[in-house]
Amino acid sequence: MSYREETKEIRIGNVRIGHGNPVAIQSMTNTPTADVSATVAQIHALEKAGCEIIRCTVPDEDSAKALSEIKKQISIPLVADIHFDYKMAIMAMENGADKIRINPGNIGSADKVRAVVDCARERDIPIRVGVNSGSLEKALFEKYGGVTAEGIVESALDKVRLIEDMGYDNLVISIKSSDVMMCVKAHELIAGKTPYPLHVGITESGTVRSGSIKSSVGLGLILGQGIGDTIRVSLTGDPCEEITAARLILKTLGLRKGGIDVVSCPTCGRTKIDLISLAGEVEKIAENYPYDIKLAVMGCAVNGPGEAKEADLGIAGGLHEGLVIRRGEIIRKVPEDRLLEALKNELDNWDK
Repeated sequence: MSYREETKEIRIGNVRIGHGNPVAIQSMTNTPTADVSATVAQIHALEKAGCEIIRCTVPDEDSAKALSEIKKQISIPLVADIHFDYKMAIMAMENGADKIRINPGNIGSADKVRAVVDCARERDIPIRVGVNSGSLEKALFEKYGGVTAEGIVESALDKVRLIEDMGYDNLVISIKSSDVMMCVKAHELIAGKTPYPLHVGITESGTVRSGSIKSSVGLGLILGQGIGDTIRVSLTGDPCEEITAARLILKTLGLRKGGIDVVSCPTCGRTKIDLISLAGEVEKIAENYPYDIKLAVMGCAVNGPGEAKEADLGIAGGLHEGLVIRRGEIIRKVPEDRLLEALKNELDNWDK
């Protein structure tokens, strides 16, 4: 069953999630939000990489007020990330936030949560109700004997009901954990229990290398079951790396099309060219083309030509030279130092 087909459609600025809409890719800036020029520059880089929704932290008034100027200079929806101070949530919405992220549990009293909800209702701004395993309430910690998937789900649904009881249902739910399998189980438990779209991610997953692997496993297991309407791959590094990983995860799962799929062999003792560097360069070149094709980079004359023939376009290396293969046919042999040039020429003329 594809749960994402059944979730409620929520509009975040000019992006719609839920109810079968494409799984949207998110990231979060790591610049001081009050530094408008630095924040806008980072968002532009993220937009170029393929980010569709961006989130900024709003810890103070200067950050909240900066949102209005940031909004003027970007084209993707802007989400305000709020912790503790309900006044920042209200100020963020007053300054143009397309969505806010709160944990009602750390906002304070019901009256403070109601003030945020009332402001969101007036502006028809969606609220992302976010619960992380690290913020599980003491009562639920004791009830389940620690942090568990069941406790995370109960915490999230309790907070959703709190806002529903205030007469508002323009909601997105986020339940995250740095424990990959706990996160997977929590999403399996909550799917079907709520109509709201789910924001999915493995929180605090780690560096670009380890975090990408953890996120790929976790998101693959969750999204592969038809669960999840928008994702963020949380990495310790350049936020643009999050977008690269997210796009590849979605494409691998068949949830996105477009962009060149680069495949390359792992190298072995038969490899006679510098395939590792070559494959890296090919991947960089491929990012500049929108074609929905498979591009193979192979390193030897034994399996290379055959494997490359299965791709739309390919190069296969030999001793100081290589073959260029287009739609299964060898079209030329070139020196090793001209392989990239030949490949780029093919891409430049691919749709002509």
